[in-house]
Amino acid sequence: MSHPSPLKLPAISIATSGLGAAHTIRGRGRSGSLIKVEEVGTQSQEEVLDQSAYVNINAEWVNRKGAWIIHFVLIICGKIMIDTIPGMTQQMSWTIVNLSYLSLSYLMFHWVTGIPFHNDLHGGAYDDLTLWEQIDEGAQYTPAKKWLFCLPIGLFLASTHYTNYNPWLFAVNLTALIFVLIPKLPMFHRQRLRFMTESTPGSGVSTPITPSHPSGSQTPPTSTSSRPLKLDEVHFQ
Repeated sequence: MSHPSPLKLPAISIATSGLGAAHTIRGRGRSGSLIKVEEVGTQSQEEVLDQSAYVNINAEWVNRKGAWIIHFVLIICGKIMIDTIPGMTQQMSWTIVNLSYLSLSYLMFHWVTGIPFHNDLHGGAYDDLTLWEQIDEGAQYTPAKKWLFCLPIGLFLASTHYTNYNPWLFAVNLTALIFVLIPKLPMFHRQRLRFMTESTPGSGVSTPITPSHPSGSQTPPTSTSSRPLKLDEVHFQ
């Protein structure tokens, strides 16, 4: 008695096209911030040597004789010139003097960086530093820095008194004073405020990963049979 041979099915290869597709992996980008605090790089040994090679005449003048008095001279001269404008009131005159001094002080001590002349003597060691950071080699609470810190406060108090404590003018003068005093604080030494900064690839967005195929296979295998098996294709022996 013969027994039927087992059922034989044709070889079926399963195509997995689409499953082996490359997927690009990206990190979630960090949204830009309105205000960002960045720190200027620390001094290297070469920069220290370049700074000590010659006297920094860009910042050395603040400790000379008459450097403190010149501020009073400029304020008084500015006040006299503004008072000569027809129709100028004392309230507006003191407000303009205060805002003008604070604006020039911020521009000179906290905005411009580097040395405007003879910069080659120091090898660019002061390129990233403001004048305030160059004074006394960056030391804090020196007599010159205490004077430059207290003088805007004194002018603010004088302008507040002569404007008869007008609330609107007081708010304007106080805001300008804060913008000038904050960069003078030791905690903001070598710090920079950046506005409307955008995210960069190095700050949260990962680099896309290039997919790689297994060794010996450059393209995904194709299917030899993609239709379902029919009953009439089953052969018996």
